This record gives sequence, structure tokens and C-alpha cells, in this order.
Amino acid sequence: MDTTVPTFSLTELQEGLRQDEFRSCLADLGVFYLTDSVLSEADQKSAKDVAVDFFEHGTDEEKRAVTSTVPTIRRGFTGLESESTAQITNTGTYSDYSMCYSMGTSDNVFPTADFERIWTHYFDRMYEATRDVARQVLRATGTEPAGGTEAFIDCEPLLRFRYFPEVPEDRSAEEQPLRMAPHYDLSTVTIIQQTPCANGFVSLQCEVGGTFVDLPARPDAVLVFCGAIATLVTGGQVKAPRHHVAAPGRDQIAGSSRTSSVFFLRPDADFTFSVPLAKECGFDISLEGETATFQDWIGGNYVNIRRKSEA
Repeated sequence: MDTTVPTFSLTELQEGLRQDEFRSCLADLGVFYLTDSVLSEADQKSAKDVAVDFFEHGTDEEKRAVTSTVPTIRRGFTGLESESTAQITNTGTYSDYSMCYSMGTSDNVFPTADFERIWTHYFDRMYEATRDVARQVLRATGTEPAGGTEAFIDCEPLLRFRYFPEVPEDRSAEEQPLRMAPHYDLSTVTIIQQTPCANGFVSLQCEVGGTFVDLPARPDAVLVFCGAIATLVTGGQVKAPRHHVAAPGRDQIAGSSRTSSVFFLRPDADFTFSVPLAKECGFDISLEGETATFQDWIGGNYVNIRRKSEA
């Protein structure tokens, strides 16, 4: 199988071009690069610079002031190795080697007014871009969600900016191969703007054709992952690919830090889906019954990780 991750132009998709190729990508890969979105490198740089400055120079007291104590509320600052995708996905116990800042449409916390201004602008641009992509995914698959497309994509999104610093030797690929465990996104679509590692190491990888392939940063394009919600709302027409963040080997640690702006277009909490379909599609879901809500699914994940932490 060809493991090349394709590139699509948003303008071409909006004009109805390359639809057969796009549908094949959605069904077989669920990942692609996208050009011509509203996002710019300047938008990303401003948000990245103010976040990294806070990570590196914010005091412990300032960070505690914007740290949520509720694990289901992704808001504000999250410290290095404070999360474990491996535990949430039942694939291990190791932590994510990253720190993070998160915001949504409400209940946000910011360290300064300048931070809030820059991040609110960036959030709005990312929200616009992901809705543009979601419209094309739903149109290409002939899907009209209950209540209509516009109501479906006017939802409860989440922006998470991750900073992956250089790993210590005990987190190098020889000791722990991953900075973040393999997972699929609980979103309709996810847009990523990432910065490259200075030494050329490619950390973000996605499963394509049974193998994990590199997804390097591209200055001319954003990266799009289709999420599990796209799979469910389209009746299984869209693949939600697994992806992970790899650790560098000992000889590549120097210069291997990177950042990633990740915007999840998540449905409203009361979005209802078929539990049997979710299981048929291979999603790790412990819920029973015929239907469940998105809130049920998200909440179940954090119940599981709390139980593991207490064990």
C-alpha cells in the first residue's frame, strides 16, 4: 500500500474538485495535509511565542493559578509529564513527555491579558479552519448530521498547545520509544500546526497501511486528522487513524524539541452515537447499551485513568 500522505487544497475541495481522491483518503487513511486554509504562520508564531515564554519563565505560583484540578476540564496549564495518553488508551503507564496549555469557548484561564488577546485570536482562526475542513468531510461523504451541518460544527472545540522539550536519556527511544502513546482523536476533525525539530528529527507519526510513517512539519500546509466522531457520524465512511509522538534516540536528543498546536473540533456533550458501531469500528469503548453521548465517552476515559492512578 502507498504510504504517502496526500495534500489537498481547501479551495479545490470547496469547488468540488478531486472528490473521488478525497473520499478515498477519508476512507483509507483519515489523514492529509491541507493548503489554502485561513491559518498563517504568523498566527501560530504569536500564540507559540507567548505560551513558550510562559512555560519557560512563569513562576510556580503563576502556573498553579492557571492549572485546573479537574481532569475532565482541559483548561490552562498542564505541567511536564502530568498526563498519560498511554493510561487513557490502555497501552501502557508512561507519561506524555510534554507540557500543555489549553482553551475552549468558555471557562478559560489566562496568565495575562496579552496572552488572552493573542490566544483568543488564534483560537478563532483555528475554529474557522476546522469548521471549513469538517464541512468538506461531511459533504464528500454525503452526511447531514441531525440538526444540520452548521449546528453540528458550531460545537465545543478544544485548543491544546503542546511543548515537547528535549527528552532526558531515560526517555530516549532506546529506553521509552514514545513521547506520547498511539491514539486516535475523539473529534470530528483535528487540525495541527507544528514546528519542526531543529535537528531534523520527525517526531509525529501516523499509522498508514499497517506501519507508522513520518508526518513532518510543512510551512505551507496544516495537518488534518479525522477523528472517531467523523467515523461515527458518517456511519463508518471515515477512518480515524492512530498516531503517536516518537522519542529521539540518544544521538538525536540535542535539537529535538518541538511544539504542536492541536485544535480538536469536538461535538457538543449531548452528541449521541451508536455504541455497537463504535465497537465495530474498533474504538476502545467500555460503554454498554445501544446509544451513548459524547460526554459519556469522555467521562468514561477519565474514570478509567483515575482508577488506574489509585490502584
